[in-house]
Formats: sequence, structure tokens, C-alpha cells
Amino acid sequence: MKLKFLLTALLLLTIRFSYADAIVIKHFIVKANPFAKDEIAILAADSTNEINEQVSGNFIFTVNGFEDTLKFEKGTAFYRHKIAKSSFVYVKHHNDEGTFGTLYYLYKSSNDIVPVHISWVWLLAIPAALVILGYLFKRFIIIAVILFLIFMYFNHSNGLSMPTFFESVLDGLKNMF
Repeated sequence: MKLKFLLTALLLLTIRFSYADAIVIKHFIVKANPFAKDEIAILAADSTNEINEQVSGNFIFTVNGFEDTLKFEKGTAFYRHKIAKSSFVYVKHHNDEGTFGTLYYLYKSSNDIVPVHISWVWLLAIPAALVILGYLFKRFIIIAVILFLIFMYFNHSNGLSMPTFFESVLDGLKNMF
């Protein structure tokens, strides 16, 4: 009886530790899709921005507020929506360990898309610098307001709304701590 109990306990303990670790995407990179024109690919990466080829399966991402299920194969998923013009793209993934978001500016030329990562620090630094310059130099305040309005117009006309702007900054601040 003790032997059966011991074997059952050992079997249950073995089963408990035999589950594989769930694959978690904490970092990702946006690149131009090499197989389709005017589309992007999302690459699952590790902390050193190397492609994590162990990532395979379906993962839910939010791209500019629209939720989409992306199928990853060897660390790469293709976002099958055409990019019509240069615009901002905020890509966000939520998993058990938290929410991870990244802001990119997709510069679209006649035959290629060039993604440029936009850090949340720059989103804070540019308006803060304009406010500080306007405060320090009273004559510069009109020019600072005009530059700030141009900055806001450029962001808005390329798809970066105010909620996305603040969400990107807040995600950056949360991930900093």
C-alpha cells in the first residue's frame, strides 16, 4: 500500500514538472515584409533584438487600436494589411507578464517601407524642450507655440492620436520601473 502511494505521488510530481514553459513575447521588432509590397512583418525578439525562432503559434496583437491574431512561424508574423502612406504604427501585445507596446514611424517611399522606432523619451523630450525654451526666452514663446502646433499636426496627420501618444509614453514609463 505504501509503495502504491509513493509511486502515485512520484507520478503526480513528475507530471507537475513535465509541462513545457509557455512562450512569452516581451520584445518585438517591426520590419518591412520582404515577400509582399506595402506590408509589415512583426518579429518576436529577445532582449538583444535577436529573432527568437522558438516562437510559433497564434498571438493576439493590437495594431493602432485594432486587435488582430497574428500567426508566428519561427519568430516571424506577417501583418496582412496594406500601408497606404507614411504613418505611425503603435503595436501592442498583452500576455501574462504584462503589456508590451512599441511605437514606430513607417516611412513609405515609392518601393519600400522603412520602420523607424520612436522612443517614448522623444515623445516627452520634444514638447518639454519647446516649453522650456519658451519659458526661458520670452521672445521665443510665439515660435515655440508654432513649433508645438506643427509637431502636433504632423503627429495627428500621420495617425498618432493623443490617446496613442499618451499610451506610448505611459507604457514606456511603466516598463522603466
